[in-house]
Amino acid sequence: MSDAEDTTFEAADAGSSDTVPVRAGELKKGGFVVIKGHPCKVVDISTSKTGKHGHAKANITALDIFTNKKYEDVAPTSHNLAAPVVKRSEMQLMDIDDNDVNEDGSIASIMNPETGETVDDLRVPTNDPEYAPMIEALKADNKDILVTVLEAMGIRKIQAQFVQKDRT
Repeated sequence: MSDAEDTTFEAADAGSSDTVPVRAGELKKGGFVVIKGHPCKVVDISTSKTGKHGHAKANITALDIFTNKKYEDVAPTSHNLAAPVVKRSEMQLMDIDDNDVNEDGSIASIMNPETGETVDDLRVPTNDPEYAPMIEALKADNKDILVTVLEAMGIRKIQAQFVQKDRT
């Protein structure tokens, strides 16, 4: 007899994945694809005609959604590629801790305004001039700062774009 009756599960997973399959021939400019393990946004795609080896090819040029690094790939249009599941959420920037700095920036405290949940494991690049207006707006301390958090394939990053809202 097996021990299956005595098995208990402490946690269960809904089975959601970091990626979904997408046919190379169905990719469009502005769509998402995983190239060399990086979640990317397609900036250019072209297809070549069927040749003597039998398959039309898709030439894909894409930018990493977190680093903007350029990646290229070639795949038969009939083959499946992975597309990252990309999630955007708007959160309120509460504080930037200048005492906890590394090469990725300073720790930021952000809060989901709908649930009240706080996140303290994301960093704001303090040496990046693109983030300077956000940091200055937070220091001014007269409005709420709403930032976009981008998440894909287990990676999260605060985007440089932000919105200021009057406190109510």
